[in-house]
Amino acid sequence: MTSQDDHLDGIGVGPWPGEWPTDARYDPELLELGDRRNVRDEYRYWTREAIVADLDTRRFPYEVAIENWQHDFNIGTVVRNANAFLARAVHIVGRRRWNRRGAMVTDRYQHVEHHATVGEFCEYAAGAGLAVVGIDNLPGAVALEETRLPERCVLVFGQEGPGLSDEVREAASMVCSIAQYGSTRSINAGVASGIAMHAWVRQHVWGA
Repeated sequence: MTSQDDHLDGIGVGPWPGEWPTDARYDPELLELGDRRNVRDEYRYWTREAIVADLDTRRFPYEVAIENWQHDFNIGTVVRNANAFLARAVHIVGRRRWNRRGAMVTDRYQHVEHHATVGEFCEYAAGAGLAVVGIDNLPGAVALEETRLPERCVLVFGQEGPGLSDEVREAASMVCSIAQYGSTRSINAGVASGIAMHAWVRQHVWGA
């Protein structure tokens, strides 16, 4: 069933006009009251479970991770980007709790996993056959704009400020930097995640 937290003023559609569909994917509560969730039109009135099941048939074979040692507020944005760019899963490495507000409810449609340590996360990546790719502007990093990302990989983002931990840097098969042209030395993980995920999509979905 739906939750009042799903609803956003001014977005969506009202109650279903006419006879209700009998397809099990439709939520009777949404059909009756309207669907104000921030979802694509083809998912209007569907249950959350039906939406997740449909997304699962189309998710891309890359995943993303973000370290969470200091309650980073960028995590919600990373999750929202992962939903937009159809990553298979998001991994939170470190603290389990994170601020979900920035995710704009997209965490309900995204597989989010937790790993208490970098070692535990790396064990998962190795078992899943995923190359660990760090995203950070570090000495020796290769330019994302000039790099072919592995098709099966997990893109890892560090904390705002310190960036990737030493453990992740050592475990990564490569670290990619994002070209910047202004006065700041770094961009936050939320912005970096969107750029990196879009780069993967351009390379492996659009064939760029």
